[in-house]
Amino acid sequence: MNRLRWPSRLAPDQVQRPWQAVPPTVRMALAVALCAQLATHALMPAPLARAEDLADPPSVATMQAAALGDRTPLAQLATLYLQSFDNQPGISIPFAELDYGKVVRWLSMLSDLDPDSQYPFLLAAHVYASVPDPTRQRAMLAFIHERFAADPSRRWRWLAHAAIVARHRLGDLPLAIRYARAITEHATGPSVPGWARQMSVLLLADTGETEAAKILLGGLLQAGSVTDPAELRFLLERLERPAAR
Repeated sequence: MNRLRWPSRLAPDQVQRPWQAVPPTVRMALAVALCAQLATHALMPAPLARAEDLADPPSVATMQAAALGDRTPLAQLATLYLQSFDNQPGISIPFAELDYGKVVRWLSMLSDLDPDSQYPFLLAAHVYASVPDPTRQRAMLAFIHERFAADPSRRWRWLAHAAIVARHRLGDLPLAIRYARAITEHATGPSVPGWARQMSVLLLADTGETEAAKILLGGLLQAGSVTDPAELRFLLERLERPAAR
């Protein structure tokens, strides 16, 4: 049986040539090309991400048709898309540079697509409302307030958070009272805690509107929302403080 043999001019020990065998001019050319490539990459401007790149959301009807009867998974995917939009490959877009008009439209579409989901409100309250921009914060709080009426017994916590943001971050006590009174008047389900329904009483006391606060407290008592004697004593004492000052 004949054995294969390497041709003499392609012997295994001669297939690869040592680096020293490369002519100096070729080595110099390779070094120059490598330096030129590194310099080109170093001088290239970094890619810029623009907030207006966030497109308007699809319509709810379009999303429902695409969901094929199961809207929850599609709503979750759309939520992840919106949540991760600020982190693109190699780019991070500050929330303050996002078009909040489009963000609100996305959150509204997600809320309509999956009304049982609380995630759009979590994003609005704890992510997009965290930017140090009063205009954008107010846009998120307004979204929460607008959507609260559709399901007060489940969305009260987000409006309570909005009232706290309005009071302590924006310094807008009338807006905080407006949100708190909406909870008092509409979030009447058994799952709503007493402190949330009583928030408007305390905020009215902060403004010195003691009579209005007492009227509101009377309504809570009549509705049976305040049954704990300790809670009632605390509220009454709190109402007396502004008058004493």
